[in-house]
Amino acid sequence: MSQALKFGVRGMTCASCVSRVERVLNKQPGVREARVNLAAETAQIVVDEQAADVSQLLAAVDDAGYEPVLAEGEIKVTGMSCAACVRRVEKAIARLPGVQSVSVNLTTGKAHLRYLPETVDLSAVAEAVRDAGYEAQIEARSERDEQGEDRELALLRRRVWIAALLTAPLVVVAMGKHLPGVEALMGALLPPRGWMTVELVLVTPVLLYAGGVFFRQGWAEMKHLNPGMSSLVMLGTSAAYGYSLLALLAPGLFPEGTAHSYFEAAGVIVTLILVGRYLEQIARGRTSEAIKKLMSLQVKTARVLRDGEAEEVAVSAVVPGDRILVRPGERLPVDGEVENGRSYVDESMISGEPVPVAKSAGDEVVGGTVNKNGALTYRATRVGADTVLAQIIRMVEQAQAEKPPIQVLADKVAGVFVPVVMGVAAVTFGLWLAFGPTPALSFAFVAAVSTLLIACPCAMGLATPTAVMVATGKGAEMGVLFRRGAALEGLAKATTVVFDKTGTLTEGRPELTDVEVLEGDAGQVLSLVAAVEAKSEHPIAEAVLRGARERGLPPAEVERFEAVTGYGVAAEVSGHLVQVGAERYMQRLGIDTGTVAAIAGRLAAEAKTPIYAAVDGRLAAVLAVADPVKPSSAETIEALHGMGLRVTMVTGDHTATAEAIAREVGLDRVLAEVLPDRKADEVGRLQRDGEAVAFVGDGINDAPALAQADVGIAIGTGTDIAIEAADVVLMRSDLREIVNALALARRTRRTIHLNFFWAYGYNVSLIPVAAGVLYPLTGWLLNPMAAAAAMSLSSVFVLTNSLRLRRFAGPLAQLSSPEPLTDATGRQEEGLSGG
Repeated sequence: MSQALKFGVRGMTCASCVSRVERVLNKQPGVREARVNLAAETAQIVVDEQAADVSQLLAAVDDAGYEPVLAEGEIKVTGMSCAACVRRVEKAIARLPGVQSVSVNLTTGKAHLRYLPETVDLSAVAEAVRDAGYEAQIEARSERDEQGEDRELALLRRRVWIAALLTAPLVVVAMGKHLPGVEALMGALLPPRGWMTVELVLVTPVLLYAGGVFFRQGWAEMKHLNPGMSSLVMLGTSAAYGYSLLALLAPGLFPEGTAHSYFEAAGVIVTLILVGRYLEQIARGRTSEAIKKLMSLQVKTARVLRDGEAEEVAVSAVVPGDRILVRPGERLPVDGEVENGRSYVDESMISGEPVPVAKSAGDEVVGGTVNKNGALTYRATRVGADTVLAQIIRMVEQAQAEKPPIQVLADKVAGVFVPVVMGVAAVTFGLWLAFGPTPALSFAFVAAVSTLLIACPCAMGLATPTAVMVATGKGAEMGVLFRRGAALEGLAKATTVVFDKTGTLTEGRPELTDVEVLEGDAGQVLSLVAAVEAKSEHPIAEAVLRGARERGLPPAEVERFEAVTGYGVAAEVSGHLVQVGAERYMQRLGIDTGTVAAIAGRLAAEAKTPIYAAVDGRLAAVLAVADPVKPSSAETIEALHGMGLRVTMVTGDHTATAEAIAREVGLDRVLAEVLPDRKADEVGRLQRDGEAVAFVGDGINDAPALAQADVGIAIGTGTDIAIEAADVVLMRSDLREIVNALALARRTRRTIHLNFFWAYGYNVSLIPVAAGVLYPLTGWLLNPMAAAAAMSLSSVFVLTNSLRLRRFAGPLAQLSSPEPLTDATGRQEEGLSGG
């Protein structure tokens, strides 16, 4: 069979581009025909359904130099209750042509998918979910349907109440006859079969209305040959109800003494599981409170100046370039640059600093922060999904949606767990029926139903996503953004932390400290060097230029500037060839530095970076630049040592300089004189030696090393948070947040392991108990109602255990604790750092 695919292709400019894309696509296995439209920038392909690999097609287009267009979307899925449900929904969506990847989160009830927007319609995805037995609703990525969630919770609450109100008298009727004196009283009112009829009347609405969801989902699961929790509940309650109904209508069909009523068991089972699900729903809402806090910081309207008049518009209508007026006490709607006014802005949600920051013309402001005391007029620069706050929310959402490796394994196990349990229940029934005491049928029935109910895999599906959701939300409150859920697991396993030096362990703003001149006037030489460095963007160049200006030496004009990456810079200045750089640059130029070795050694021993300057091919001066170590560096490294981690620094600096800093902050190892493009190689070498490496850098120059490491940690600067190469972004420059992030990751891993130990250990260990292995020794057989209660308890335990992460406090205190934010009315509310 064949199928048609269509996707966008960006980057085509002419007919030659079209021809190239078509040729590349037609060469791929399974492609029957490929047609590319330049004007529409689309490719339409007919492929063999079995032979074609869509990912390979997209990769081929990418390799050809063009960009295949993919979209991301979310579908809200209601009715899921266990890991088997998650797996079933994922399979249903993944089967659709054009869906590249799908990840379903049981806790949030959302399916996050990457797809070809020209091929896949989200309504078709929703329909596939409905066909699998669940309800689906298309959801915009930037919005939350909290009212929908409230309606779902209200519906569940109503079902719980109806089930409880009908089950309570049902239990009284069923159990009252066993109480002394009550049996005679009940017998006087109605005969036994009359009371069984009352039980039937009470339990039927419980099963058909309150528990109807289990039957709808259970039937869909069985129809797709992929049973899950609802299948187990459906089978268990149907068995109890059907057995009792036959016992009422045709008791002669049963062996003597076995025509018992189990109506109360069916009602109690449904009620207990609904109560458990209701508690789960409440707890799941708490796992996403961090996202809700972030969402609450988003302003709904903005006061835009148009034709000199302030007009209040929806924030979604604001476009870059709009001039926005913000009054004292109001929250800024979008990111921008101040044009008029002076004020102090509370940026604690971004920086963690409680002291408001002064803002005036030319300063950047961030949406979601609070203007304290003056009116500001600013120009919008980033709106909608591009704002810092929206990026933070998106990062947290993506991390919560992604499955860590341990969850992938758990889902595979859950996929076979339920069928195995059904087989165990069938064997249990057969063994009791063949070898059990009289009445064997009753014992066989009770044991089989209890086995079905005790093994529902709800807790297995909740074990990882609930912990990841709470941890990533807690991380956001602490100023630690996990861009991927797997980063939590990777960070917890780290054995070595590798720091970049400049801007990470140090302040990143070096200062010129020494100028040792060999030939010529010191001022003249420094002026020549500053002129060359003025064309460079390196932090050391900025320090030299700043030092020259402080000494009243403005740089001269330069000609034929050249930058030699990793070595230095050169240019012609006032008729002189000036070359400035590291010692290796001088060696590359054939200039002898032996005469200044003592000077360079002394400077390096003082943790200063020697810079060599040559004029007209002769060594003219040695300059020194020092980058102060951050106050938090030594404490951070000491804490990392206390956690059993090795700490390494990698830098392009001279060895002596690097070792001086290492002594100052207590590093285990130094990798000095490493060129920028070799940092990733050094990380790879550590990995080959068996180390799990977390690399900490600024997220820009260190992108290859951040990507190479098992976990890349980027130091953000409040507004610079969209660092694609990193797995974790620290929004503050306080290195102590690294310790807190590691501690949070380790605590999360322990929580997940405990969740799995409970979920699997609890279920697996109780299956034999439910099957009746204790009966020969103790005469005790687990009641189906107790099995249902135990199953619900398992899920509640996993959720509450994950929610304990909300109380996590990092081992190292922050340099400052944010004050509570205030809304536009001046009322205080909990800030992101307050959780």
